[in-house]
Amino acid sequence: MTQGDPQPLVSVIVVNYRGAEDTITCLRTLGTGLDYENVELICVDNASGEDDVARIRAAVPAVKLVESPVNTGFAGGCNLGAKHAEGTVLGFLNNDARPAPRWVSAAVAELRAQPAVAAVASKVLDWEGTGADFVDAGLTWFGMGYKRHAGSPVAEVPAAEHEQAKDVLFGTGSAMFVRTAVFAELGGFDERFFMFYEDVDLGWRLNLRGWRVRYLPESLAFHRHHGTMSAVDAPETGRETFLLERNALAALYKNLSGESLARALPAALALAVRRATARGGLDPDQLDLEKGVGPVETDDVAVPRTTLAGVLAIDRFVELMPSLAASRAVEQAARVRTDADLLPLLRKALEPAYPLPDYLRAHEILVEAFGLEAGFGHRRKILVLTGDSITERMAGPAIRAWNIASTLAAEHEVHLVTTNPLVSPPPAAFRVSSGKHRDLDAPIDWADVVILQGHVLELAPSLKKRHEHKIVVADVYDPMHLELLEQGKGVADDQRSLDLAGVTKVLDAQLLRADFFLCASERQRHFWLGHLAALGRLSPRLYDADPTTHSLLAVVPFGLSPQAPVRTGPGLRAALGLGGSDRVVLWAGGVYSWFDPLTLIRAFDLLRERRDDARLVFLGMKHPNPEVTEMDIGARTVRLADSLGLTDKHVFFNEQWVPYTDRQNWLLDANAGVTTHYEHVETTFAFRTRVLDYLWAGLPIVTTDGDSFADLVRAERLGVVVPAEDPAALAAALEKSLYDEEFAAGCVSRIEGVAQRYAWPEALKPLVEFCRDPRPAADRLPGSADLTTTPAVRGRELVRRDVELVREYLTAGGPSELARRVGGRVVKVARQRLRRG
Repeated sequence: MTQGDPQPLVSVIVVNYRGAEDTITCLRTLGTGLDYENVELICVDNASGEDDVARIRAAVPAVKLVESPVNTGFAGGCNLGAKHAEGTVLGFLNNDARPAPRWVSAAVAELRAQPAVAAVASKVLDWEGTGADFVDAGLTWFGMGYKRHAGSPVAEVPAAEHEQAKDVLFGTGSAMFVRTAVFAELGGFDERFFMFYEDVDLGWRLNLRGWRVRYLPESLAFHRHHGTMSAVDAPETGRETFLLERNALAALYKNLSGESLARALPAALALAVRRATARGGLDPDQLDLEKGVGPVETDDVAVPRTTLAGVLAIDRFVELMPSLAASRAVEQAARVRTDADLLPLLRKALEPAYPLPDYLRAHEILVEAFGLEAGFGHRRKILVLTGDSITERMAGPAIRAWNIASTLAAEHEVHLVTTNPLVSPPPAAFRVSSGKHRDLDAPIDWADVVILQGHVLELAPSLKKRHEHKIVVADVYDPMHLELLEQGKGVADDQRSLDLAGVTKVLDAQLLRADFFLCASERQRHFWLGHLAALGRLSPRLYDADPTTHSLLAVVPFGLSPQAPVRTGPGLRAALGLGGSDRVVLWAGGVYSWFDPLTLIRAFDLLRERRDDARLVFLGMKHPNPEVTEMDIGARTVRLADSLGLTDKHVFFNEQWVPYTDRQNWLLDANAGVTTHYEHVETTFAFRTRVLDYLWAGLPIVTTDGDSFADLVRAERLGVVVPAEDPAALAAALEKSLYDEEFAAGCVSRIEGVAQRYAWPEALKPLVEFCRDPRPAADRLPGSADLTTTPAVRGRELVRRDVELVREYLTAGGPSELARRVGGRVVKVARQRLRRG
């Protein structure tokens, strides 16, 4: 922490119940033994009675003492303390614990450095510092949270287990920190737990919402384990066992997904019964007639308290289920992480936890009977949404969505949905369907991650409201508003402005909502970073979480098949009647207004004078998606070719779109590929996907300068780059690519290596990695808030500041400037009061 760096106020909450002596020792250490000054001490007395309150108040007068009229347990006491806290960070410390000097400062440094960390789990040793109390967290499939290595001499615990920071499922309530705003967002500890496992439940819920809980060995505390509990109760009463058993079931019921719960809960209930009978040594066969008929006995059977505790815990869990069901609905709606995501944090989910022979036998039976080894390994559900038609004839957006779905389907359960009514897809290893906006709620409900492109977010309003926390990936490889600048030239000026504003609004909504973005090139990445910054999305919280921003915005270019093209039928020569010796250059894609096919036609008019066997083929003039309007540039291109006498002699227009699965046959019939465009802003950030087809088929590339692929062609020597709107230079480039065999062979050789970099599995790697561990963006985590704020100016400082401002305004512009500034301030204050009212 640098000099003058503001320190967050940390409110440390200590709950007292008939333990005044320990509590006073703890509070005094907090008051004098820390290297962090900005601490608020809060002590909650849980209706101890006698003289505890008076003793604590007299011994530690600086503490904020909160008296609860009833004993609400550790969970309720902590929540009551949090309601009285003013800090942006809450520290929880058991009254029978003492902090090391860096307990607070280390935790605060971690929270400030890691905006996605909601809670810091302190390292906790025994009172002497020789034994491990909390150095890691674990959770069994039946809901029992436990402290791994607890009770072991710390010298015997592997150093990697206790000396290194790591993510954990939960921290121990005996010494931990939570961001105040996040604690409030989750409603604090669940007071139904009273004590035990309320910390497990809180950490579990934090992780489900995408937050991280971080074990930090530098934040150290020492704990006299069960110091308070042993003073008010004894293990033989069964009360502790009752709470542990009941609360484990409650945590399981609230937080497991529906699929996992269906397997785990029946087995957990059965195992709880066996645990109870095994713990108490109860004879399970004493009422079994099959074991023999003896004298009629109707006397009560003695049931040990340890057995009774387990049975009563199940009974009270059932009683809690109606209220737990409401909480479960909240947790399941808010979760963004799957059970499989959290499996590594469970450490050993199949750990039996109790070394009792009868119990271990039942554990083995239930694990096998309910298939629990695979019960936490459900595949993630990923929804891919596109607005393009999914048919045999697919255009760029559909091709991209299709390959995203295909690649992710290797690891996840994928559903590809288009909002376009045209759906007749090729065979696929994933679900494909279509639906209008009213049909999207069901697949969105189903999904863990939603990947969308184009205008789809506007058709799925639930992603902005009911599913505002669901993880969304926005594919912004197509800067639609830049295309519209060129595409809308033929529209009335006012409508053109409205259209542009509408498309920009659509993109803005995506940029504000999504957790992860895909763009097609480094040029686009710079463009979208600027857009995100202008929208205020590049906040300090996002920057602090990842200064590189690669975890927010990744380059995922359009890809190509990893398999080389193989001919499966006739291609363009047969379809258009071209000879085997004709030299063919291919325009592989649609003709849109941001392209420049007119210069290409004029160049071919020059080329045919020297090369009578040169042919230019336009792969598809009619877009397969009927919602894409026809553009005038296509008709102008045909008219120009007609007027020059080129049509069906040197220039050929394929009116229908070539089926996606047949395009390789057309590509393999060509000798070179071409793309030409104008010099404008759309070109600067465009990613011409047709060029990838040229790479896939090994075709030398002729391209106009100005876009990212032109840079690639020039740098890797894959063809010829020409200036915009220069027919002579373009004709020369086409001639070189078609007829200079040595040059063309060199291009083809170099293209082979470059093409491998653009294969779909390689191109989609950032998305694949994100989907393996998807998390909300740091600024979209629920309960995010500033840890440090600027203190309000009051009293003499306020007067001094205002006097200085008056002088400044008078110097800058005299009385008129002063009047203007004062008027503006009055309006601002009035608006603030109206908002508060």
